[in-house]
Amino acid sequence: MSNQGVRGFYQLTETIKNQLLTDVNVKSVSTGNFSDIDVQKQSIFPLSHIIIESASQEDGVLRFSIRVLSMDIVNQSKKATTDLFVGNNDEQDILNTQLAVINRLVQVLRGGSLHQDGYQIDGNAALSPFYDRFDNELAGWEGSFDILLYNDIKIC
Repeated sequence: MSNQGVRGFYQLTETIKNQLLTDVNVKSVSTGNFSDIDVQKQSIFPLSHIIIESASQEDGVLRFSIRVLSMDIVNQSKKATTDLFVGNNDEQDILNTQLAVINRLVQVLRGGSLHQDGYQIDGNAALSPFYDRFDNELAGWEGSFDILLYNDIKIC
């Protein structure tokens, strides 16, 4: 299938993937349904996962509602817990770094290079942390937002 000349699904997912891979706190990116997230520890973490929820055609643009999950495996320390606030794992470190991943992506869409290239966030991003998700104790953040993309398909 050729995707040349038409801005849409391919360009959006590739562009978001490439942007995420520029982040020092992302080692791999996947896409698809929520159930497609690799929970068997076969992926290279930290991982970001792109889910396209829907697309709608508006006046001159395509609106994509997307979710981006950025996550890492929580490592448990074998040492006794001495700090009840931090605990004996790296969950707070993961929440800090993975929030930064989503925040950087949103900022690049809001006014950075992606915005200038026509990938523009509309409205505010909703960000939610998650803890101990999936079988291998992943923690991270989920960001939900809409991206507007110029619709270059015209009727003559």
